[in-house]
Amino acid sequence: MLWVDFLNSEWHDWRGSGRYEDRLDQPAVVEQLLKEHGLPSIPSPGAEEMAELKLLRFAMREMVKAIVRGQEPELEALELLNRMMARGPVIRRIVRTDERFRLEQTAERADWAHTMAEIAASFARTLAEGETSRIRICDNPDCKWIYYDDTRNRSKRYCDDKACGNLLKVRRFRARQKASKEHPST
Repeated sequence: MLWVDFLNSEWHDWRGSGRYEDRLDQPAVVEQLLKEHGLPSIPSPGAEEMAELKLLRFAMREMVKAIVRGQEPELEALELLNRMMARGPVIRRIVRTDERFRLEQTAERADWAHTMAEIAASFARTLAEGETSRIRICDNPDCKWIYYDDTRNRSKRYCDDKACGNLLKVRRFRARQKASKEHPST
């Protein structure tokens, strides 16, 4: 999902070192994000565009936090999504392929306003058509990775069971071992 990858451009070291990277500041990462989601390749964002991208990411992240807590997102954040989506007009066409119809969308222009509109629309589609109860933040407090839980029983707790899940299982195991050595049962 475009919006998930965009939000996770704010990277925190899941192992607990406290390291942080804003990957939006890395042109190669931004270019790869556009490519992976079929968005047009455009020059790196300028300072104003970067500030808008980071504002959009912050507002969307705050909305996710509210949803995960079972609260309603702030009205201002929803208004920001709407403003961003309004800036990226698209042309819609119906085409026929192999006895089926398909709706195509093409951008009137390829720029950062269009790209931010697509990011906002991706998130808005999930809010409107998806199940917001599936939007999660990894249970590893050092990770902060956002994901959409697509498991059948909605029980996914970690962004990656092999990374964050294993790390926390090992930490809990070691804490139990340490506690049993400090307080042996008599």
